[in-house]
Amino acid sequence: MLTGAPRGTKDILPSSINAWRYVEGIMRDVCREFAYKEIRTPIFEHTELFNRGIGDTTDVVEKEMYTFLDRGKRSITLRPENTASVVRSFVENKMYANPLPVKVYYIGPMFRYDRPQAGRMRQFHQFGIEAIGSFSPAVDAEVILLSLTVLKRLGLKDLKLKINSVGCPNCRPVHRKLLQDFLRPNFDKLCPDCQSRFDRNPLRILDCKNEECKKYTEGAPKITDCLCDECKEHFQKVQELLTAAGVEYELDSNLVRGLDYYTKTAFEIQYTPLGAQSAVSGGGRYDGLVEEIGGPATPGVGFAMGMERVLLALEKQNLLPESQDSLDVFAVVPDTKNLSLAFKTIVELRNAGLSCDLDFMGRSFKAQMKQANRENAKFTLIFGEDELSRQAVSVRNMADSSQTEEKIADLLTILNRHEVQGK
Repeated sequence: MLTGAPRGTKDILPSSINAWRYVEGIMRDVCREFAYKEIRTPIFEHTELFNRGIGDTTDVVEKEMYTFLDRGKRSITLRPENTASVVRSFVENKMYANPLPVKVYYIGPMFRYDRPQAGRMRQFHQFGIEAIGSFSPAVDAEVILLSLTVLKRLGLKDLKLKINSVGCPNCRPVHRKLLQDFLRPNFDKLCPDCQSRFDRNPLRILDCKNEECKKYTEGAPKITDCLCDECKEHFQKVQELLTAAGVEYELDSNLVRGLDYYTKTAFEIQYTPLGAQSAVSGGGRYDGLVEEIGGPATPGVGFAMGMERVLLALEKQNLLPESQDSLDVFAVVPDTKNLSLAFKTIVELRNAGLSCDLDFMGRSFKAQMKQANRENAKFTLIFGEDELSRQAVSVRNMADSSQTEEKIADLLTILNRHEVQGK
């Protein structure tokens, strides 16, 4: 082998695919119930999209993006998140001319140059939704509820919802000044990243993971104490709607999320048994992002959920279903001179919608029967010499080992009678 998979990436093997499909199926079902439709955006975008959309003071833009020049000397970035891409698509395809809000969801890979650890890879997968076009706090509540619904339907308990309001361009400058005044006496003790953010975006300092910086932000002015009347009313209504829906939540004044585009509502859902990496979903409102990317002033709200982290949580709690791939039919061909007839039969059964396989390795009869067991075949078709002289094959039911001889021309009728495909 020349080399292994790049650090921070992982093959998703056939043995794991059923778990992914199960989780994705729940996500798609919930989105259908909430009237969200799927969107698929490119895996790479022009770097400017993320610089402007995410914010150049975020860790994502400063440290974590996979950026390169293509052969046309254009700066390209593998998408580190998908909200900016969805908003770009919203603007480019003039979806603002459609009935609003536009409600979409996505499932796909993202890329961040980060330190790999359990539930956090450099190529990772996110499920997320975006609702673009409404200022209503009811949309905020719906987005939060959809995220919770997915996690609960997967069987996760001990979920903790934290919410906050990060204000808007009208009230955030008030908090910005109070926060700078609070942090200024300890400026020299802050990490270099936080020092660089002090003038550019001091709110980012509250999101710093450095333990020393956390110590100096304790008791910092709360942005919720500085909200303008509009933001205060919006946040209060979101809380009322969550309460009306029976959703428990916790107010967290230090919750600012990691991206600059958030306004007003911000939220995070934690699954406490995961410990330090407990955040499984998070998002919020971004009322200025569409305009920042070049579209008309249009509000939006959404979230993203880390699929590897969700799968890790489900695995730890034994919540993934025990699903085993099964095969409808396995053809056993003891003599290779009968291979053409067996192959023709398998093709016809596949054309009729049955899943079929046969031996390609020239194994013995006994080894082929073992292979049929390994593939969890429901039936085997044994193309023996005596049966073929009568234009028939032996059909063995692998569940009870019963065996009958059937005409080849009647195989499809016989197998369908046994409801091979579980219909």
